[in-house]
Amino acid sequence: MRKLDSQEKKDSLLSRLTGAVRNGRGVSLIEVMIALVLTGIISTAVLNLYSTQHKNYMVQDDVTGIQSSARASIDELTRQVRMAGYALPLGVPPLQAYNTDPDTIVVTYAAGDCETTLSNAMSQPSSEIECSGDVSCFYDGQWVFIFDPDSGGGEFFEVSQVQVASQNLQHSTMNLSRLYDTNAIVIAMNQVKFFVDNTSDQDHPALMMELPGQGPVIYAENIPDLQFRYRLDNGTVVDQPVLMTDVREVLISITGRSNSPDHAFDEPTYRSRNYTSSVFVRNIGL
Repeated sequence: MRKLDSQEKKDSLLSRLTGAVRNGRGVSLIEVMIALVLTGIISTAVLNLYSTQHKNYMVQDDVTGIQSSARASIDELTRQVRMAGYALPLGVPPLQAYNTDPDTIVVTYAAGDCETTLSNAMSQPSSEIECSGDVSCFYDGQWVFIFDPDSGGGEFFEVSQVQVASQNLQHSTMNLSRLYDTNAIVIAMNQVKFFVDNTSDQDHPALMMELPGQGPVIYAENIPDLQFRYRLDNGTVVDQPVLMTDVREVLISITGRSNSPDHAFDEPTYRSRNYTSSVFVRNIGL
């Protein structure tokens, strides 16, 4: 048998390759269309699954936000209301109720045992307050309450300087509204006002907290409603008591709302949750 030369080998290889290509089965148009349809079905299913999972995540995130905000709010309200009236001088209201829908409440109680009385009557509204006892429990910049037990009037003021040695309290940043006589009481006092602000940002109403001498600050966002009812010593429940000394229990209801509306409904709808609490005011009516 003779050996093939180089050119013949090339021709033989080319012939085999050409035959293989001719005998190979191609892809038809129908097969391409079927593959595209299957790819579309699978892609749509994957996108729908992602969309559903994402929506469920957003719903759960909204619910978590509602629970966190509303529960923190009602816990703080419960804690503050429970302290109402603690160690207050006779005549200082422990609670102030405003049936404003959403309602407003002001809670007042003594801050520890920091208290003193005036040793001399004030001669001017700007006069320093001369005290008959130790004033070391007070501090510069503190807001305290001065109260006249005879007339029942009082007001908050800011202590600009505590003079421990001379037992004086300065209030150079502000004048008092009246002159206070001997035996008027100066007491370190907490007073907290809670209300709902639904006008500054109508899309995000907020529970506001306000302290003496300070502007209101946001305590919790997305709180559209706050309601208080008061159970009196005779068992009746009212929206606004005449005498706060008759109150024995405060019923609190607060509504938390989602940060954004759900557009799955015909009209955008906010999710909401309502939380309630009942607080027996142990320092009132003793």
